[in-house]
Amino acid sequence: MPCWDRITLWQGDITTLDVDAIVNAANPSLMGGGGVDGAIHAAAGPELLDECRALRGCATGDAKITKGYRLPARFVIHTVGPIYRGRREEPDLLASCYRRALETASELGVRRIGFPSISTGVYGYPIAEACPIALRTVAKELERFPRITEVVFVLFSARDREIYETELARLRITSSNPS
Repeated sequence: MPCWDRITLWQGDITTLDVDAIVNAANPSLMGGGGVDGAIHAAAGPELLDECRALRGCATGDAKITKGYRLPARFVIHTVGPIYRGRREEPDLLASCYRRALETASELGVRRIGFPSISTGVYGYPIAEACPIALRTVAKELERFPRITEVVFVLFSARDREIYETELARLRITSSNPS
């Protein structure tokens, strides 16, 4: 049974979220960039870039971890989402980002984790397509990780929050009323 009760939504700046770990929607080099990635690097300070340099990049769909440095979060889990081109493998790669981030978090004993909407910024994944993948994957994966007590989806805009709220409500209803 999916763990919908452990998922919350929040509109705001992920760099201010007071959780054990935040997820960075990173580029493959892990060297910082625009959007969420740039904001996390700026808020964490130059030590984050130094540690990322030593990681030597990250494959699409995978995740790597660093310290949080100047962030409220102790850890940053970097994951590389797919660039949207409408290809058949993209939903699986996107789901893998959430799955690998949760696996990494669980290995570290993380209890509370914040996710951005991966790939829906500069990588162009339509949020209406990415949202159900994100929510379904996280809810299902939380069954494997009972120590993770809360996943916060940190949404940039009111429009993004509304899309996630609508989809989360729909998925909760659907899962509680199996056909």
